[in-house]
Amino acid sequence: MGSFTEKLKARAKQNIKTIALAEGEDIRTLKAAEIVLNEGYAKVILVGDPDKIREKCAAEGINIGDTPIVNPLTSDKLQEYADKFYELRKAKGVTPEQALETMKDPSYYTVMMVKMDDADGMVSGACHSSADTIRPSLQILKTAPGTKLVSAFFIISVPDCEFGEDGTFIFADSGLNMNPTADELSEIAISSAASFEQLVGDKAKVAMLSFSTYGSAKNELVDKMQEATRLAKEKAPELLLDGEMQFDAAIVPSVGASKAPGSEVAGHANTLVFPDLNAGNIGYKIAQRLGKAEAFGPILQGIAKPVNDLSRGCVAEDIAGVVAITAIQATK
Repeated sequence: MGSFTEKLKARAKQNIKTIALAEGEDIRTLKAAEIVLNEGYAKVILVGDPDKIREKCAAEGINIGDTPIVNPLTSDKLQEYADKFYELRKAKGVTPEQALETMKDPSYYTVMMVKMDDADGMVSGACHSSADTIRPSLQILKTAPGTKLVSAFFIISVPDCEFGEDGTFIFADSGLNMNPTADELSEIAISSAASFEQLVGDKAKVAMLSFSTYGSAKNELVDKMQEATRLAKEKAPELLLDGEMQFDAAIVPSVGASKAPGSEVAGHANTLVFPDLNAGNIGYKIAQRLGKAEAFGPILQGIAKPVNDLSRGCVAEDIAGVVAITAIQATK
């Protein structure tokens, strides 16, 4: 794996956290657990049927050692979790009986583990939809204080790349909000800058992307990014943030100097805010497949405690990388 992955794992090792994996019966999750166990940058808890998990490990030659396995159906904490869920959701009409049934669902159970401090974070999504991860997170954990919007980003690490921070970028929102408003884009920009600085450790330089740079085109799509830029600067004047600008103006110094002279961001951006999910999702997949970039995510931001989604096309190494990211997010 690339050097950025190793940096993540080294940072996670500095403060070992426990990350619960909701899809403990998925082969990719089991292989990821083996990677984490061997490299020692986090502790993991597998959620699922212990017999099925051990059978799959034996069949595939996967060694998970004495990694804890929790079966929601037989857990001695099932009733405690159900009582807590009832307390949280009774105003929404949830009954004690419904709460108990809900807690038997691995996704809900695993999020509740995080809520109750039995785990520091959760990773899921290899074989479930984003909604299956996000819905219980919002119902149980809620949004982080001061956060208006939950959004998603990918960390993109491009090998042998001179742009960004040694080829490392955040692409946002690339996994959740389909057509964010200008105000929502400003929130995504502010959250993404904080995420970049937390996970990468360098100063965020945020570019609000468009097919236009500094008004070179006139269109309502351009207007939205101009307004998002204005709002973000108003809300967080301390950020290095600029826009609207085209992708090449954002990351290539010579193009940035030509198209956006005087900008502190143009040509040096490492945090890229896309105008909508179409652009963000397509962009990260192009970087991953044609640029041979490592792509980690979708990483969620704005939830009160660390919960992260996965692409259903992920492999074990991707999951292991997201475990490291989640562990870093859990370090305050």
